[in-house]
Amino acid sequence: MSIDPSVAFKARAQVFIEPNGKEPCLGGQLREQAVWVDESICIGCRYCAHVATNTFVIEPDLGRSRAIRQDGDSTELIQEAIGTCPVNCIHWVPFEQLDDLRARLDALDLQDLGKLPQVSRRNQRRVK
Repeated sequence: MSIDPSVAFKARAQVFIEPNGKEPCLGGQLREQAVWVDESICIGCRYCAHVATNTFVIEPDLGRSRAIRQDGDSTELIQEAIGTCPVNCIHWVPFEQLDDLRARLDALDLQDLGKLPQVSRRNQRRVK
């Protein structure tokens, strides 16, 4: 059995993996878990956004904190931001759970912080 040497010029040296934006790269090292803000508990104190400015931002419509980048700050700085949270709404979670957590959060009818409570859009039919 003979192997055709021209195959070496047609095959890729490595399999190319399309980036999806969820790569937790920090200085070339992979972080084991993702940072997640449970916005249903968040009180909008802004402490985390002041400590880890490249990771957390205050969501403009609801006034709650949100993790916008997994590789924005060092693990130590993110952990410091987690420690400043007065209601413990920031957690380390497996990356695989992020989509499920986001879907659960999107299903909730959260009220804007700093505004008077309003009748939920889902409950408006029942109130009338």
